[in-house]
Amino acid sequence: MATNQPIIGIIMGSDSDLKIMQDAAAILKEFNIPFELTIVSAHRTPMRMVEYAAGAAGRGLKAIIAGAGGAAHLPGMVASLTTLPVIGVPVKSSNSIDGWDSVLSILQMPNGVPVATVALNAAKNAGIIAAQIIGTSDEQVAATLKQYKTSLEKYVLDKAKHLSNEWENKFDT
Repeated sequence: MATNQPIIGIIMGSDSDLKIMQDAAAILKEFNIPFELTIVSAHRTPMRMVEYAAGAAGRGLKAIIAGAGGAAHLPGMVASLTTLPVIGVPVKSSNSIDGWDSVLSILQMPNGVPVATVALNAAKNAGIIAAQIIGTSDEQVAATLKQYKTSLEKYVLDKAKHLSNEWENKFDT
């Protein structure tokens, strides 16, 4: 990635979501993908949300990761205001019903206004999906993703080898 201009936006409804959403930022840093991160509340700053979403593509963003807890309207409302892919991160917040309210609010979007939704608190996966979107047109990002996937395989195979030293396993013999 040759530019420092953000191409992924990471937004959240409150700074209390940052402990989850920073995982998306960390993986984008690992893949050397420039991003921006800010607070945009659908309920408390609706005009800021409209301005952010409506202007995102014009500012060069290629995708938006939106995290929210509770009623979790931010990802869907942002998706209604932009043609960019929006990746929703349901966040288990202090006012949440075990996170299910957030999951369902983001997952159950009406036809025509899709939001790609990751698991509860899975901002890292949202970052990986954003990287995969960028990787479709950026060979360097695609190569980094391939290395990342290879490292996941090696991690699991190393664990399996370690386990087979202590437990019988006919599969790996």
